[in-house]
Amino acid sequence: MKTMLAGRLRLDTHTFAVEEVPVPTPGPGEVLVEVRAAGVCLSDVHLIDGSISPAFPVDSVAKARTVTLGHEVAGVIHAVGPGVAGEWAPGTRVVLQAGQACGGCGGCLRRSSCRQPLTRGVDYDGGWAQYAVAREDTLIAIPDGLPFDEAAIIPDAVSTPYAAIVETGAVRPAQAVGIWGAGGLGAHGIRLARMVGAAPVIAVDPLPTARERALAFGADLALDPAADGFAEALAEATAGRGIDVAFDFAGVPAARAQAAAALGAGGILVLAGLTPESIVVSDSTGFSFRGNQIRGHYGSGFEHVEQLIGLTSAGRIDLAPSITAHIPLAEAADAVTRLEKKIGDPIRFVLTP
Repeated sequence: MKTMLAGRLRLDTHTFAVEEVPVPTPGPGEVLVEVRAAGVCLSDVHLIDGSISPAFPVDSVAKARTVTLGHEVAGVIHAVGPGVAGEWAPGTRVVLQAGQACGGCGGCLRRSSCRQPLTRGVDYDGGWAQYAVAREDTLIAIPDGLPFDEAAIIPDAVSTPYAAIVETGAVRPAQAVGIWGAGGLGAHGIRLARMVGAAPVIAVDPLPTARERALAFGADLALDPAADGFAEALAEATAGRGIDVAFDFAGVPAARAQAAAALGAGGILVLAGLTPESIVVSDSTGFSFRGNQIRGHYGSGFEHVEQLIGLTSAGRIDLAPSITAHIPLAEAADAVTRLEKKIGDPIRFVLTP
């Protein structure tokens, strides 16, 4: 039996290790992908520390209480299972969607929205491995000119803020946008908000290096949330009207509270960063009087990843600056530690099997 390296997390003990496991075999409608690049996300860190856990684990994960991490994956089709469409031939360069519909809930059976969406590397085995199985309806072909590392981070690191901005937040040109957290999601949120015409784009982050990066990525202003005069600087930047659409990409309660308080009339707070902590609205009467809203956001759709591949290929977005470092798959645990401790102020570490 052929074996491979895979980054495996034991869900019951929260222990992570790169282990040698059997190479999976693709079933009907599936392909086996030779992984060329896999992104390391803060969600992976939270899975390891137990902050988040699988919502709808497939049977194999539920029984073994073990899952291969990795939801940002790009590679080359190595083999195809029975019944796979002819377009998905060995050698095709692909990026994998970060999740898939469950196929069995009432929504799926009626061909509407899935009620139990499955996340790759969470509910079923992901791409921190030398090979990964993927359902053919989760594949998107990528052009030869798009590097694997840049393609890999599009699902989630780029598509999550993109969907949050163009769909959930519905940002329109000339709206004042606030980005709380200029890390893996927020850094891309800044660039995307600017791309759709938001003005001004205001980044908020406690780290000086993150604020410097925010300005380099296109923010009009980068503020320290703890600085004296924060509210005054925000008011001056927005001509006193406040933020039209605020995004929490940090998943930090204090950031959410500050963002909610910064909203202007009709302003919207979009919660894109994940945290189990409560959100607090300090002035609920004022919040209601101003007609403010809080909208939850999770992930992205097939069309968002497809659009971003087109935009990146057309040169509208340069993702090369987003790749902080390439790390061998065998050293995945070190990548997790570096991200958790923000060593090197990373945007995205990419594992290379």
